[in-house]
Amino acid sequence: MFENLQDRLGSILNGLTGRGALSEADVSAALREVRRALLEADVALEVVRSFTDKVREKAVGASVLKSIKPGQMVVKIVHDELVEMLGSEGVSIDLHAPAPVVIMMVGLQGSGKTTTTGKIAKRLTDREKKKVLMASLDTRRPAAQEQLRQLGVQTSIDTLPVIAGQSPTDIAARAVQAAKLGGHDVVILDTAGRTHIDEPLMMEMADIKKKANPHEILLVADSLTGQDAVNLARNFDERVGITGLVLTRMDGDGRGGAALSMRAVTGKPIKLIGTGERMGELDEFHPRRIADRILGMGDIVSLVEKAAENIDAEKARAMAEKMAKGKFDLNDLADQLAQMKKMGGMGGIMGLMPGMAGMKDKMASAGLNDKMFDRQIAIISSMTKAERANPDMLKHSRKKRIAAGSGTDAAEINKLLKMHRGMADMMKAMGGKGKGGIMKQMMGGLAGKMGLGGMGGMGGMPDLANMDPKQLEALQKQAEAAGLTKPGAMPGLGGLPGGLPGLGAGKLPGLGGLPGLPGFPKKK
Repeated sequence: MFENLQDRLGSILNGLTGRGALSEADVSAALREVRRALLEADVALEVVRSFTDKVREKAVGASVLKSIKPGQMVVKIVHDELVEMLGSEGVSIDLHAPAPVVIMMVGLQGSGKTTTTGKIAKRLTDREKKKVLMASLDTRRPAAQEQLRQLGVQTSIDTLPVIAGQSPTDIAARAVQAAKLGGHDVVILDTAGRTHIDEPLMMEMADIKKKANPHEILLVADSLTGQDAVNLARNFDERVGITGLVLTRMDGDGRGGAALSMRAVTGKPIKLIGTGERMGELDEFHPRRIADRILGMGDIVSLVEKAAENIDAEKARAMAEKMAKGKFDLNDLADQLAQMKKMGGMGGIMGLMPGMAGMKDKMASAGLNDKMFDRQIAIISSMTKAERANPDMLKHSRKKRIAAGSGTDAAEINKLLKMHRGMADMMKAMGGKGKGGIMKQMMGGLAGKMGLGGMGGMGGMPDLANMDPKQLEALQKQAEAAGLTKPGAMPGLGGLPGGLPGLGAGKLPGLGGLPGLPGFPKKK
């Protein structure tokens, strides 16, 4: 979503950090470029003006121009203002009200209200252990109520039975009553939308609000809307009074201006973002993490959370035991590739890695993309059990059969086997005896640099799998302060997620090293 903005701001700010001293003219020239980059990203003009004025005010102060690293001070100021513009802290859905808590979904037609209703219901059911009832108030769009019923069946969540001929306000009242009788904790009202804002729509929203008395009114907006998103948010807020925003299609290739503008204009927090079509692809919005990603600083906390959600604990434990013995066969490699795909593939993981955002294009041009994963998984799937467990038995005739079965050629099979050998060598080194293996020594060194020597976990490192997001945020700040999360300043990691503190070791071995990337020990 923010890739173009990330590239533009990255090149502008890199130009500043490379200089020894900055003049006011340098700062002004850089801010002109920042202003242009934000306008090109579809951020509203009033928001851009306010942003650049605040940055200029702080950036031309004596403390910046005379500081030891003025360029880095300017980057910090831009980062802090981005966080401020997006809303200092992440705000989740507020359920602190007498049951059933009523959540009302509003927005234009086609913005993804019905799908988002299903996603929120699933999230509250799975994570908060709430009993949820969904009700469709959309009597105009053909099959809108049936769509929500199907989502209910798909996610095993209750939906309000449809009674033909009822008005939206009557359905809202019936939904609240049914939730009370059914012992539901939350009732989500999926209201109707239009292709544009009109008076009948706003009157209908106001009537439903009066009847159902919702605790949360969430405006669902398509993040690809662009400049018009600001008018949309302002109109709904003035007429209905929204409590938060949900942005859909954040995985698209839009320019991201809506996300930056809507929060700044309405003052209402962005609570959730839709990151894909599937029911589980809905994330909480964390302003600091998004700002980190926009400025190419990575997002280790989200990477760890994603790993914890997608990695099977039993498989992880079995993998850890095999790694400790220095064993790593092609079945393990296939598992690792599948887990990386689940976590968003190569691009998704690289986008969350500190200083790695710029690597994505280089990797794509070198052919290291998610299609390569699919081909490699196809090659492994075309092998017999014996071949997967013992790759040394793969001679020419077997390779020919596997190539025919997977739609590849012998050269690709050889590449896969070479990569596997490199990873197997690394696993042996990690599980080696001596001073506790490479991983333990590396973790211990990182712990010392971050002042965490006395903490538990691998080699003195804290166990990230058992830390809550606030502790992880604090750890990331410590890493920044120690200079570990700047591009190229992560000693001994070789640019690999497997080398992130606590990730490749024991608890989350599913991230143990990215295939085919620089940093693996060469085969002797």
